[in-house]
Amino acid sequence: MAQLETDVFIVGGGPAGLAAAIAAREKGFRVVVADCAQPPIAKPCGEGLMPDALTALRRLGVTVPVEHSFPFRGIRFLGSGRSVDASFPSGCGRGVRRTILHQAMFERATEAGVSFRWGVRVGGICDAGVTVDGRVTSCRWIVGADGQNSMIRRWSGLDLFRHHSRRFGFRRHYHVAPWTDCMELYWGACCQIYVTPVSSSEVCAVVISRDRHLRFDQTLNMFPELMERLNGNTAVGAEGGAVTASCTLKSVVRGRVVLIGDASGSVDAITGEGLCVSFQQAMALAKALETGNLASYQVEHGCLLRRPAVMARLMLSLDQFGWVRERALGALSAKPSAFSPLLAAHVGALSPAVSLFKGILPLDWRMLVGPQARTVLQ
Repeated sequence: MAQLETDVFIVGGGPAGLAAAIAAREKGFRVVVADCAQPPIAKPCGEGLMPDALTALRRLGVTVPVEHSFPFRGIRFLGSGRSVDASFPSGCGRGVRRTILHQAMFERATEAGVSFRWGVRVGGICDAGVTVDGRVTSCRWIVGADGQNSMIRRWSGLDLFRHHSRRFGFRRHYHVAPWTDCMELYWGACCQIYVTPVSSSEVCAVVISRDRHLRFDQTLNMFPELMERLNGNTAVGAEGGAVTASCTLKSVVRGRVVLIGDASGSVDAITGEGLCVSFQQAMALAKALETGNLASYQVEHGCLLRRPAVMARLMLSLDQFGWVRERALGALSAKPSAFSPLLAAHVGALSPAVSLFKGILPLDWRMLVGPQARTVLQ
């Protein structure tokens, strides 16, 4: 048998692929990452890292540069003339440009001894390994980290979904000093805009909706408070767009092919948890490779997606049903302390069951009755 050229071949050099590469190198495996792009790789996204994502990055040995990022203490919901916020139970989140995060991860992977093939075309997979620019690279395992439209997923026959829905996001940066110490989520009738401070002089704003044609300029007048803050400030760079998907695959492992990140299923971007899940998957995958048991990764992968998927469904119900959104925002603004356990569950510091008991159940009557009846009951 011919000698293998590498142990792990990762297709896709974004954050998920780099996280998988770092974690596998830490287990002593030889790792090659291939991508058609050149670093640092940009992607339209919200650019906010929750505390659990920062914890996972630290475990991978990645440090987000303080001088090129911005801390935020929690999340604020705004809509229907109401506002409610809560702080994270432990630590802060951090807003950071995707290119800066990617550069930090690339440097850590290089330091760990990962080999890279940038600007190449992966043409297929075969019994021996992966075809890159017409040449086969032999390997023991193939990792598909090539995003929502993964070719590795298709070539390996893993492109079977249990659930799939899509929304559309458009991002814009503004040269303006952050006015808030929170990541802000503005709720509207047909879309949401979330704003993340990414430096001391810049914010990232993203509009998400079910309408592929809806653009940022068309939505700002729906949010007068935000429009007042952003009008007159310089937009930095071009508006970028991307699809955000909520999807679950039937399987993420077949033979020696395994999927990670958005290639393996994803939650809606409104949760802000996509990168965190990818980083956690990377560590679970490295452990499975070390034991030679990819079936254990399949199980752990399902567990890692479960909580974000539950939180995504709760948040998307506010998008789909206006009456739920109105009652929820009204109830939370009337009892702000209930928001804290919900946020704690969102970042994994509290189980959804405990969050339900501490956060949602006390709001039950407030959500079921209208404002006039609520006044009488109070």
